[in-house]
Amino acid sequence: MSMPAFKTEDAAAGDLPARPKLYSVEDAKNLDVQTVKELFTNHINPGQVHFLKLLGFDKILVDRAEGMHYITKDGRKILDFFGGFCSVAFGHNHPRIVAARKKFQDENRHEICMAFMSQYASALAANLAAIAPGDLDMVFLGSTGSEAMEAAIKVAEQAQGPERSKILHAANSFHGKTKGVLSVTDSTLYQSQFKLVENRVKVPFGDINAVRAALEADRSIGIVVMETVQGGGGIVEAPPGFWRELRALCDKHGVLWVADEVQCGLGRTGQFFAFERDNVVPDVTALAKALGGSKAAVGAMIARREIYMKAYGKPKTALIHAQATFGGMGEACISAIEGLNVLYEEDLMGNAQRQGDYLIERLNGLRVKYPSLLKEIRGRGLMIGIEFNDISETMPFGLKHMVALLDDKLKGSLCGFVGALLLKDYDVLVAFTEYNRNVIRLEPPLIATREDCDRFIDAFDDLLGRGITRIVTDYLRKVAVAKG
Repeated sequence: MSMPAFKTEDAAAGDLPARPKLYSVEDAKNLDVQTVKELFTNHINPGQVHFLKLLGFDKILVDRAEGMHYITKDGRKILDFFGGFCSVAFGHNHPRIVAARKKFQDENRHEICMAFMSQYASALAANLAAIAPGDLDMVFLGSTGSEAMEAAIKVAEQAQGPERSKILHAANSFHGKTKGVLSVTDSTLYQSQFKLVENRVKVPFGDINAVRAALEADRSIGIVVMETVQGGGGIVEAPPGFWRELRALCDKHGVLWVADEVQCGLGRTGQFFAFERDNVVPDVTALAKALGGSKAAVGAMIARREIYMKAYGKPKTALIHAQATFGGMGEACISAIEGLNVLYEEDLMGNAQRQGDYLIERLNGLRVKYPSLLKEIRGRGLMIGIEFNDISETMPFGLKHMVALLDDKLKGSLCGFVGALLLKDYDVLVAFTEYNRNVIRLEPPLIATREDCDRFIDAFDDLLGRGITRIVTDYLRKVAVAKG
């Protein structure tokens, strides 16, 4: 599809500049996949297109989305077990959330109203305080997980003061890509050559002895920041008892614990907060992803009142980190308010637990059936990691030693082959992992049914049943066809 034509007239001297040629909303809706690829390449991220091509994702153009599915321009119905990295907890276009947004629009309610207090932001903050355990009841609203985590670290650092501003974080962590939280995101790729904050120290995730040693050795450590479940690390949990011991250590040393629940929160693991399983309460936590009802970008920092008041509780400190321009926008807040009510009234947390248990049980059955391909199944609720063996482990005994030399370079290739073929041959979409590239992530909407889980398992079983040789050759054949 070419650029839309507009009638233009030569501007006379002194007239306003000629109007540029712009796409309308209708034009955008009607773009074909080739034009979208060209525009994406020219104006968004040409390097990313390379990876989309490897997976065959560059051939897909979504027309609409409903419940558990994307519907493409050419009529394919794709089962979404990717879930936007936990952003689509309510499914695509949940009817109650869509209806709430439409009513808000039809009544011409206010969207940006920074000069006054917002009833919608206030109600959302009160809802989050009512849900959060303990005295986690002071809320900062933003738009993204990174923004929520920036707010979380800042309130902790402000409360602790400059003498205790060092942050302890975990290996293989992901907390966002804005510059502050990027400093505690353990990725050389994402950190690149940026100049980052230096008041940080890293320990292995889930190693309570390493945490204890660090806190005892360095009094300047005043903040511990960790994901309750590591998403980018490959759906990794700390050992049993870790969070209770961490809470005790933080209390002993006067350290504030910031729990990153951006991915694992909002019922994803079967409880609203993943840390609730251990009956502990952090000093600060953060939510985002699906908080906006899977229709709006909403993030939230929630802090214990004592911590928040120490940081920002006086008139002279109140505006240090007050609401940003787009924090607490009207329609975003009512989307979140309706979403929280849906979460409880439709028992989505219970469903996440039930369907997650069923998926894990069936996946462990496939691990037994295909031991050379599948190494481990882990997770809880609908936050599940499927770890594949290195390529060498899938090879006949005589080839294992030689191929093992290439395992590091080939890491992630089997996941890529499987993910690409699940989409191409079965219309099933799964997620990948930043750090442990041998892991496929399953983070479907919390509305998933037993039938949805069976459809995924049946497709996955059928694909693995082809064996490593056919999986590789079928993938290569698909790539060859795509390049032809």
